[in-house]
Amino acid sequence: MWYYILAIIVLALDQGTKWLVATRMELYEEIPIIDGFFSLLSHRNRGAAFSILEDQRWFLITVTIVVLIGIIWYLEKLKHEHSSILQLGLGLILGGAVGNFIDRVISGEVVDFFKFDFGSYTFPIFNIADIGICVGVGFVMLDAFLSVKHEKKLLEQQEGSEGSVEKG
Repeated sequence: MWYYILAIIVLALDQGTKWLVATRMELYEEIPIIDGFFSLLSHRNRGAAFSILEDQRWFLITVTIVVLIGIIWYLEKLKHEHSSILQLGLGLILGGAVGNFIDRVISGEVVDFFKFDFGSYTFPIFNIADIGICVGVGFVMLDAFLSVKHEKKLLEQQEGSEGSVEKG
């Protein structure tokens, strides 16, 4: 159940930082942190990641509900297993997804504020929820990679022990 606590922490950090940006900064106001590289920019996103599916609020809300139900169902299924990397990833994704979901339901747009510039390229502006989702997906992928590697190793051991039985 620790993964639900993690999701709540991500959600609280996300909503708290979004509230600070929305109430303390003017829209499009920018505060430089590391000159020419990192700043806080009060921005709104009416789409999903990288502004894809812009102005598709109800579609994004519907998809998020389905994803949230799937994550919670899967976390409950994993409750007694020891796949902590997968649980960590799903907890981060859950917290981030709920954070952006709340924004979409309440105002139809997501508050974004982390801005990184790499020379003339500006990385898409993002928030704490997006970090939770991206890092969470990374942990889910890591778990999948490790699971495949573990299963392959078990299969090789099984084939090796069958070969020694046939020789005996």
